[in-house]
Amino acid sequence: MTDSNKSSHGEWSSRMAFILAATGSAVGLGNIWKFPYITGENGGGAFVIVYLMCVLLIGIPIMIAETMIGRRGKRNPIGTMALLAKESDADPNWHYLGWLGVVAGFLILSYYSVIAGWGLSYILNVFTGSFSGAGGEKVQTIFNDFMASPLQQLFWHTVFMVVTMSVVARGVTEGLERAVQWLMPALFFLLLLLVAYAMSTNSYFKGLNFLFNTDFSKITGQSVLTAMGHAFFTLSLGMGAIMVYGAYLPKDISIARTTVIVAGADTLVALLAGMAIFPIVFENNLQPGSGPGLIFQTLPIAFGNMTGGWFFGILFFVLLVFAALSSSISLIEPAVAWLVETRNMTRQRACVWAGAVTWLLGLGTIFSFNIWSEFKIFDRTVFELLDYLTANLMLPIGGFCIAIFAGWVMKQEHCKKELHLTNPHYFEVWRFLVCYVSPAAVFLVFLNVVGVI
Repeated sequence: MTDSNKSSHGEWSSRMAFILAATGSAVGLGNIWKFPYITGENGGGAFVIVYLMCVLLIGIPIMIAETMIGRRGKRNPIGTMALLAKESDADPNWHYLGWLGVVAGFLILSYYSVIAGWGLSYILNVFTGSFSGAGGEKVQTIFNDFMASPLQQLFWHTVFMVVTMSVVARGVTEGLERAVQWLMPALFFLLLLLVAYAMSTNSYFKGLNFLFNTDFSKITGQSVLTAMGHAFFTLSLGMGAIMVYGAYLPKDISIARTTVIVAGADTLVALLAGMAIFPIVFENNLQPGSGPGLIFQTLPIAFGNMTGGWFFGILFFVLLVFAALSSSISLIEPAVAWLVETRNMTRQRACVWAGAVTWLLGLGTIFSFNIWSEFKIFDRTVFELLDYLTANLMLPIGGFCIAIFAGWVMKQEHCKKELHLTNPHYFEVWRFLVCYVSPAAVFLVFLNVVGVI
């Protein structure tokens, strides 16, 4: 391998293109509802401070490591790990880390697409006035009827997968880059519009107080673990997406600087979502602690009864779909890259195969809410099992192994060459974090999610 090695799929045209793509991968449905919800439940502003510390000490070091590994290998995650293990005179079984990321992203997209399809359906519901003047009972009935209909969910799941694969099939520059160049600015614009509306309500400052009030008495060991887990998962670490995006990153772009920008943008989106959602929730005397139901069972009541609710309801669910799409194209890209590189497929054919298999797996999630609702594996529905295996097991293991590989297995001179930090002290700080702090923290998160602590 030489330092002039380039990806066969092309490269990002600029640092901004990579920033938009990586931010799009990180920003997803979780930013819109989960971060505001867990923030309010765990001490408001105090939790935000803990979360930001976790992003700095865990998320950013591992994201730098994963991007660096990707750019060094310039291949799909499986090929990259095999190549770098050989280059580092390490055990060839490290290539299974690449497999772990590719499979995790593949499985996540299979149910992510179904949930994104719900968002598409709700755009239509708001547009046609289904929630106009609706109370809690009517909104709940609409949601329950939709969940009970495999055909409706199948239709919207199919639409979302077709859009996703159409983008990915066009390649790095014409597909991924062009999509995020308008998706991400549009996402920020829609968020700002919703925040502007929230500012016009009487409950704006009540919402801000709920989100940012610093109450350290609510911070517990569980709160810290929750913050660590969310910082890790929200940056799309351990699923191959950042590694394959790093493979398309030109050599003259600073990995550390761009990673900090991406992490900052991801956190900003989460905070803006809270600033938009909670004032609307409080203005309509709704419960902020509704979890996933906040999106599909609580907010529609607000949009159906507030001034301008039709317009802002459409904006909100379009925002959800945009966030989901910017993540979905990164989730499937590692599998597509692997098929192109190892099976001699054209990119379009690889997308058809990867998309078809993902679509089929998505049927398990759809049926989990209706005809297979009583079918359980380890006391979990198919959807619950996929969610648990990926978010609670595969991603923490992947992130832990990435930190170990970058910190302990790769040769330091290769790390220094890829990162080319101007100040040598910065490299030592990163190496300390990725060798000791990040692995220990991720290990604690892993023990927590499997119920050991």
